[in-house]
Amino acid sequence: MGSRIVATGRATPRTCLSNHDLARHMDTSDEWVRSRTGIVQRYVMASGESLVELAAEASRIALSRAGLKPTAIDAIVVGTISSDYGFPSFGCQLQYQLGLDTIPAFDVAAACSGFVYALSVADASMRAGDWGRVLVIGADALSTMVDWNDRSTAVLFGDGAGAAVMVNEPGDRGVLSSLLRSSGQYWELLAVRNRGVQTTIDSEARRQSADAIRMKGSELFKLAVKSMADITLQVAQRACVSLQDIQLIVPHQANLRIINAVAQRLGLPPEKVFTNVDRYGNTSAASVPIALDEALESNRIHDNDLVMLNACGGGLTWGANLLRW
Repeated sequence: MGSRIVATGRATPRTCLSNHDLARHMDTSDEWVRSRTGIVQRYVMASGESLVELAAEASRIALSRAGLKPTAIDAIVVGTISSDYGFPSFGCQLQYQLGLDTIPAFDVAAACSGFVYALSVADASMRAGDWGRVLVIGADALSTMVDWNDRSTAVLFGDGAGAAVMVNEPGDRGVLSSLLRSSGQYWELLAVRNRGVQTTIDSEARRQSADAIRMKGSELFKLAVKSMADITLQVAQRACVSLQDIQLIVPHQANLRIINAVAQRLGLPPEKVFTNVDRYGNTSAASVPIALDEALESNRIHDNDLVMLNACGGGLTWGANLLRW
């Protein structure tokens, strides 16, 4: 008995910031951001908004599309590093938002790889017979962790939540293979010292640069490309699948240059790689489920298609899941 995604959903904050909007806050320009990242706009949290509520909205959309009530869910697994609290977990807060009780609800902290990690954790427990229906979430708000004077990081991140409903199902559809990896020796390439107080772009408070996201971009770029390409090949080989047989790869939307470099390294044509980083920016753990939801919505995925999800994030963490839709 395997596990299969039967429905997805997504939600973003109300505030959409274009590159031109950012140019009014910092020394940057639309051309500077586009040429280096491929990003045109992103959605960011504003004062008074709640990421848990966004995750609940995405979850309700996914559940409705699956034809399920929240009470049908056996567990909630959330990929996130953006909880407003040290504890309780984001998962427990989401459980409360959905009106649920007693089922397991917990977080997986793997930064931008969070959804890929959470999906693998859910699949393993479902195969073991522990759960029959699982809500898997990717939700992050990294725009609240940046130094808005640092254009090398502040232009990159957007916020949002993506959800997937997984069910136990016999047959050859669903999760075929997953692999997760991490290498703590590279932790300094992308890190934030502490979660601290949420500082949205419209708030008076400003995060100190020492407490904001710090990134060593050029070193991270090389490792991200290599790790995402390598893990994709390894997962395909484990499932005895050729890359040429995969209909679509849905990668973490960190940077268009990274996505293109991974595709080139794998020898994949652009039409086999889904991208929406231009409209969302890097939404960390939310990027893969948001992209997956959009790929489904735009009919890029059909029954029995082979779909690869892959990601790389702070930790350093990376991983991939191969699905037969």
